[in-house]
Amino acid sequence: MNYWFNVETGQVEEDSATSRKENLLGPYPSREEAQQALEKARARTEEWDEEDRRWKEWDEEDPRRDEGERKA
Repeated sequence: MNYWFNVETGQVEEDSATSRKENLLGPYPSREEAQQALEKARARTEEWDEEDRRWKEWDEEDPRRDEGERKA
């Protein structure tokens, strides 16, 4: 059985009784993992934001930038 986290209600739902899919994160193999879905999503977003920041800094330091050879 799979479990889903409903971002609208903050509740965990089972496969047999899920709400509209656009309100759900998952599926997750356990109720416990589904309960942690929002926190995991926040952590991943923070990681991706940090990665984007590092890429932007690297791109700004790229010497080819001044030569018109910047990557698209």
